[in-house]
Amino acid sequence: MSGTRSSWSRNMDPISSIGISKAQQRAEQTPSDLIAPPIAPASYQIDESVIEAFPVKATTIIDALNYGESLWGTTAKVIVRLPEGDVQNYFLKVVTLGSTGRSMCEGEYESLKEIYQVSPDFVPRPYAWGRYREPQPEVYFLLAEFRAVGDQPAEPVKLASRLAELHQKSKSPTGKFGFHFATCHAKIAQKVDSWESSWCTLYSNHLGHVIDVAKPILQWPEFDVVCRLTLEKVVPRLLLPLQSEGRVLKPCLVHGNCWDGNTAMDIRTGEAFVFDVCSFYGHNEYDTGNWRAPRHRLSNKAYIRNYKRNFPVSEPKEDWDARNLLYSLTFNIGNTIYIPGSSQRQVVYDDMTTLCRMFCAVELDQELEALREHGELDAEHASAGAKELRYEEEEAV
Repeated sequence: MSGTRSSWSRNMDPISSIGISKAQQRAEQTPSDLIAPPIAPASYQIDESVIEAFPVKATTIIDALNYGESLWGTTAKVIVRLPEGDVQNYFLKVVTLGSTGRSMCEGEYESLKEIYQVSPDFVPRPYAWGRYREPQPEVYFLLAEFRAVGDQPAEPVKLASRLAELHQKSKSPTGKFGFHFATCHAKIAQKVDSWESSWCTLYSNHLGHVIDVAKPILQWPEFDVVCRLTLEKVVPRLLLPLQSEGRVLKPCLVHGNCWDGNTAMDIRTGEAFVFDVCSFYGHNEYDTGNWRAPRHRLSNKAYIRNYKRNFPVSEPKEDWDARNLLYSLTFNIGNTIYIPGSSQRQVVYDDMTTLCRMFCAVELDQELEALREHGELDAEHASAGAKELRYEEEEAV
């Protein structure tokens, strides 16, 4: 594959019929090139606790090199010699965030383990997670199979088919939605560590927790209004029908953060694989919620078209576009919280406003009018939803 894919463009043509907000159009554009391949520029010191975690005893280290990048820690390629003399490579991730680092490493290990049982070629094999020997600072690690990263993101046909296969083949151990551990999206411990018969219940808990974490950043009265209406009105309106009128929704094992940088082509096998997972059992469409954002190369329609060919849209099909926008919220809120210079604050507000105007417009107008009467209304934010709808109508004419 070449270093660019000409089908990627910088337009704002979304994967759904619901347009990209003006704030998102101003803030994002789709990259036209591949992600630069990881390199191994310098040696890396391996802690004794990692050596003890090697799956084969009496393994000796030949070398360890920094490999790739991580926002929350360091990553390395560990080259070892097995007792029989064979050379093998491991992947090591080290996180220095105290108890949060523990949750991140353990959560990724549990996620990889779960996916590996279903689709062993789709993720690196996990070997161990643990803590460095030194008591301070509190450092944790994840040890896994090393797979050489080729083109990123992975090619559309192969990524879509493998992701759909994971969703289809996976089976919840309880028959319910949730997970046995609170996996982490970035540094957010996701509220998915319960087992729920209702997907609406689990997603409402998950989104509500992410919103609570973001409250110190997303502070204005109108945001409180659209958050509450999204949880109380929009979520049940869009998700309850998935399991009503005789419809059955299968809990699928999801990646949890499927974007460009967490997918790649394997240099050795030529197949698509994924990593940096934060899994749980949910609605399969949740994994495509992050594909809506123009900042991601996966927003190219080739990805969603190929995915839908492998895994048909859930009924009611007419709600797919709005569900896709709803599922994008957790990812964009996470971006707002943890990515330096993030411009997603306004995007999240605009998207929630769009959903509220679609499904609870009367309640939204009443709530905003109440704020206006008390002099608490920010006119710019209050009018955003209406402006977006007028803009989309004008564009459609």
